[in-house]
Amino acid sequence: MENRQLTIMANEVRKDIIEGTHAAKCGHPGGSLSAADIVTFLYFEELRVDPKDPRNSGRDRFVLSKGHAAPALYGAMAERGFFPKEEIKTLRKVGSRLQGHPSMYHLPGVDMSTGSLGQGVSAACGMALAAKLQNRDYRVYALLGDGELEEGEVWEAAMFAAAKKLDNLTLIIDWNNLQIDGTLAEVNSPEPIDKKFEAFGFRVISIDGHDFDQIRGAFAAARETEGCPTAIVAKTVKGKGVSFMENVCGWHGKATNDAEFEVAMADLERLGETL
Repeated sequence: MENRQLTIMANEVRKDIIEGTHAAKCGHPGGSLSAADIVTFLYFEELRVDPKDPRNSGRDRFVLSKGHAAPALYGAMAERGFFPKEEIKTLRKVGSRLQGHPSMYHLPGVDMSTGSLGQGVSAACGMALAAKLQNRDYRVYALLGDGELEEGEVWEAAMFAAAKKLDNLTLIIDWNNLQIDGTLAEVNSPEPIDKKFEAFGFRVISIDGHDFDQIRGAFAAARETEGCPTAIVAKTVKGKGVSFMENVCGWHGKATNDAEFEVAMADLERLGETL
C-alpha cells in the first residue's frame, strides 16, 4: 500500500478511536492515537492475516501488550474488515465484542487477551517459540508502551527471547514519553530504551513512529534479522492528530465530552482533506 493510502487509513483509524471512546464515555485515546500509524501499517501491510479466516494456523500473530490501546486495534481491525465498523460505537458496552481491553474469547482476530501491562511480551515469546518448535514460518509482533517497560516481566521475557534466538519475534515500543501520571522521567524512566534492549540481546531499530517509510524499513530489517529478536523503538506523539490532545498527559485515560468530540473530529476531518 502506498504511503498516502496508509496515511488516509490511519486517519480513519484515529476517527474510530475518537468515535469509540466518546460513545463509551471512557477509554484511552491518547496512547491509541500515538500507536495508530504503527497498528495501521501492521494490519494493512505487514501482517499475514485474513479477516475471512482469522484463526488460520499459519497467520502472523499480533499481541497488543499495551492492552488499554484497544481502540487503535479495533479501529484497524474494523477498517481491515474483521467486523462491521458500526460496532466501534459499542466499545466497552455490556455484551459488546469490543471490551475495554482485547479479549481473544470475544473477538475473532485477537490473538491474546491483554490488559495487565508486561504480560503480553511473555505471551508473544511463547507464540514465537511455538513457531520455532513446530517449524512454522509465521511471525509474532507485540506492541508495548514505553511506561510498560517499567514492568519487570518485560525484561524477563526479553532475556528469554534473546536466549532462545527468537528471530521471528518483533517488539514495537510506542515511545510517546507520557504515561498516566506524567512523563517517563517524572514517573520511573526506563531510558535509554535502545541501549537496554541491545544489552538484552536484541537488534534495535529506532524510528519516527509516524513516518511510513521508516516504519516499512524497520519491519523489513526485522524480517531479515537472523539469530536474535528485534525491537523497534518508535518515537511518537501522544494524542497524535487531535490538537488539544497532543503531548498532554491528561488524555491518557479519559474520553471527550460532546464539545471536545466535535473539535477532535473536525481536526481529523481537516487532516483528511489535506491528504
